Amino acid sequence: MQIKDFMIDQSLKELTEHRTVVLPIACYETTINQNINGYIPHHWHDEFQFVLIVKGEAIFQINEEKLAVREGEGLFINSGSLHMAKDKNDSGCVYICLNVSPSFVLSQELYTSYVNPYIIATNIPYLYLDAKELWAKNILAAIVKINQLIQQNPPYYEIDITIQLTLIWKNLLINGFELEYEHTEMLKSHRMKQMLNWIHLHYAEKILLDDIARAGQLSRSECCRYFKRILKTTPLNYVTDYRIQKSLILLQQSEFNVTDAAYQVGFNSTSYFIDKFRNSMNMTPLAYKKYKNYCSLVK
Repeated sequence: MQIKDFMIDQSLKELTEHRTVVLPIACYETTINQNINGYIPHHWHDEFQFVLIVKGEAIFQINEEKLAVREGEGLFINSGSLHMAKDKNDSGCVYICLNVSPSFVLSQELYTSYVNPYIIATNIPYLYLDAKELWAKNILAAIVKINQLIQQNPPYYEIDITIQLTLIWKNLLINGFELEYEHTEMLKSHRMKQMLNWIHLHYAEKILLDDIARAGQLSRSECCRYFKRILKTTPLNYVTDYRIQKSLILLQQSEFNVTDAAYQVGFNSTSYFIDKFRNSMNMTPLAYKKYKNYCSLVK
């Protein structure tokens, strides 16, 4: 199942329900460039995420770090980590995405000792899964197996999935990663999410740098450093990019023309909106609207 436009709340927390009919997990294949934005925008969720690239290559950013992940490689993305993904070099990147509730990985009796320490560790926002490493190879194989179980739906597949999840977590644990817990890192993550939450509540209004900094209880200069370090952009450029993301949904609706969409998402000039949209999407808003209308007609 391809999720092309997953829902997020104001703080970028993903709202897509990650579960099968009876299990608190989701496993599906994602083609990056089929997302409504052409990439997977920044978001986070409470679930653990395991990724296996099955075609092409992707650039992932998790919190402040960027890395390339190639076919046959994967990632473990920790609960609460802000992340995004882009196709590298138009490779047509496809990956299996396994999201699982941390409370479902192991039994309740084992959760406190073996799962929660990883959730609150500040030095493991992600782990790179290199297929040349046996522990990572075992995890990647289990992701494939879970994906097959969900697609094929054999008898007792739910029990088989729990077995595979236990294998995944055991292989992750046996590496003996040193876990660290730094209060400043926790605070930084909290403040970043506060600022994002404020922007996503007020994006349609006039937004000043002072407003964003105040939401994170930071100075203007420190606010800019947070955005540059974590999101690789400035606060106000992020606002512009987010407004364009929101406009994509409106432009696919017949009741919104380009000017309507521009003002609805917070631009106070249609020409400025068109200019920024073209820079971001490599086409004008009108061309995008016509293209999406054509796609809907030929389906």
